[in-house]
Amino acid sequence: MKYTTLGTTDLKISQICLGTMTWGNHNNQEEGHAQMDYALEQGVTFWDTSEMYAVPPTKETYGTTETIIGNWFEKNGRRDEVILASKISPELPYIRKNNLIDRPNILKAVDDSLTRLKTDYIDLYQLHWPSNRPTYHFNRDWGYTPTKTDKTALLANQMEVLETLDQLIKAGKIRHWGLSNETAWGTVQYCELAEKANAPKPASLQNEYSLMRRRDDLNISEICMIEGLSYLPWSPLAMGVLSGKYLGNAKPKGARLTYDELSQTRYGYRLTDNVEKATKLYVEVAKANDLDPNQMAIAFCLTRPFVTSPIIGATSLEQLTTNIGAINCELSKDVLQEIEKIYQQYPVPF
Repeated sequence: MKYTTLGTTDLKISQICLGTMTWGNHNNQEEGHAQMDYALEQGVTFWDTSEMYAVPPTKETYGTTETIIGNWFEKNGRRDEVILASKISPELPYIRKNNLIDRPNILKAVDDSLTRLKTDYIDLYQLHWPSNRPTYHFNRDWGYTPTKTDKTALLANQMEVLETLDQLIKAGKIRHWGLSNETAWGTVQYCELAEKANAPKPASLQNEYSLMRRRDDLNISEICMIEGLSYLPWSPLAMGVLSGKYLGNAKPKGARLTYDELSQTRYGYRLTDNVEKATKLYVEVAKANDLDPNQMAIAFCLTRPFVTSPIIGATSLEQLTTNIGAINCELSKDVLQEIEKIYQQYPVPF
């Protein structure tokens, strides 16, 4: 494994991050524990979760992933070997009423997560997505229209959030904080407010990024490089699409996009004609160069100068083994050129 630091902090993290959101739905506790065992054996010390997991999110399954992780910590006592990230997930009424990201909800969310995780602290606590303004994340690009909003109120909320997170850091309940599914404007404002208030800046930004979703190559990448934020791509395999397993309208049993009716309804938009065409070309490049398509896709993320640690997920140990192995996958100049040609042909496949 290879390691780096989280943002401008002194936390040492693996350059592959273990995603956990299938535990409690696609995977049971025993399978989740097996993945944790294997990941740590391979040196993957950076793990990411959220209060809303498992996915697809439901009233019945929220919090189960953190509980599974907490049971693993309790069973083996290896909490200090892991850099653990979690999140507050707003606008889910079955978690909390009036669930905005504000002081009361952050304080409750942190305490609830600590209880489920059976730990005294969270290394990186993230704001899952903005709660007081529209966002284009989760494939809302096509209908996204920013609204004219009271800037004073937005900044007041951000300052309240900063002060609350600073309090939690001083109390030892969290060590650092980060953003997730955030826009360029929101990221910059948090950084600037933190500097003015002499409060901790965000250490990271976790957004969707893959060969299929590269919008953050532009403004977000510059912000991360200048502000010193670690960029943590989620879904570097586009929810498994880049493996090629859905080509030809295939519907593999148990796969993320075909697991059940809820999964197909929630994520089916990722299987478009252009996705099919782009995936076919990416898979052909991988096979022509004796590369595993999964590893090529993850390794591509690591070639980006602003990327720190892609978040991988798996529903089997076989998939996990392949994905962790991407850390040793080197992409030649020719491969990168072929990737850019496909990207220019299919810049936004879904």
